[in-house]
Order: sequence, then structure tokens, then C-alpha cells
Amino acid sequence: MSLQGDSQVSAVLKAAQAGDRQAATDLLPLVYAELHELARARLARQPPGQTLTPTALVHEAYMRVAGDSNMTWEGRQHFFFAAARAMRDILVEQARRKAGPKQGGGQRRRELDEACAVLEPPSDDVLAVHEALQELEARDPLKAQIVLLRYFTGLTMDETAKVLGLAERTLDRHWRYIRAWLMKRLS
Repeated sequence: MSLQGDSQVSAVLKAAQAGDRQAATDLLPLVYAELHELARARLARQPPGQTLTPTALVHEAYMRVAGDSNMTWEGRQHFFFAAARAMRDILVEQARRKAGPKQGGGQRRRELDEACAVLEPPSDDVLAVHEALQELEARDPLKAQIVLLRYFTGLTMDETAKVLGLAERTLDRHWRYIRAWLMKRLS
């Protein structure tokens, strides 16, 4: 980058620190190419099978660095140092997630079908279902609303999704969790 480019980035950084929202917007186009090259170089050193792209890494790092209102940059180099540090932190977090226990923490997957997760309790278990629903409502009110709409009101998945303003896929994910949770809680 030229000296004029260096001074332009430094001027925009100072304006952004002073609270100029437009300066923060103007910063990304000025530094994007260099950040992208930095991200590409960082990802090239990662083991094969990386799912993070240089573009995604740049965007995440930029959001962390530019979004930190407490950060003060002494100039262009300091900004790029902070961006490189943010990229490293992102890659470390991703590596920890990949190395950590997978979702379910070692539990074996068991397919649930509608017959397996029946929500209609025997008449003597009404109190148990009531207590389970109270616990579910305390933990996650949205999931309790889903049960009320699906089980007690008899709405279809499509109707429930429309009432709650959710995508059907999101509702389906919640419904699978609810059925499994209730099955475990009631057994």
C-alpha cells in the first residue's frame, strides 16, 4: 500500500474512533484486499478440510475489530495487528469446536418417530405431563408455546410456524428436540 493509502487508512481510523459512523463504513473497502490476503495466508497454514473461507474469516474478524467500541488504534499497523489477532482467535475457536465433544457429547443417535415419542399420556400421568410442561416453559417459553399449539390446539406444523413466525425447518428442529426431551423427562 502506498504512503497516501497508509495516511488515508489512518485518517479513516481516527475518524471512526471519534464516532464517525460513515468512517467505519468507509474503512472496509480501504483495507479489504489486505485483510483478504492476510486471511488467505492464515488459512493456507491450516490442515486440510477447513470449512472457513478467507472471505468469511475477513468478515468475522472485521466485525470483531471494527465493532469493538473500546478499541483505539494508533494507526494502520495497529489496526492490522488487531485484525490478525482476531483472525487467530477465530481459528482457535473453530479448532476447539472441532476438537471438542460433538453435539450430544458422545451419546449415540437414536431415530425418533412419531410412535416413539407419543405425547398423549396415559390418564394417570397427566400430572407428570403438566410438571414436564411447566419445567419446559421455565427453560424455554418458545418450546412450551410450540407444545401448546401443536398438542393442545392441534395445529399442523405449517400453521404453528405461521403463528409463531418461524421457518418450518426451524420449527421442525424445535419439535424434534421437544419430543426427545419430553420422552426422556417422562420415562
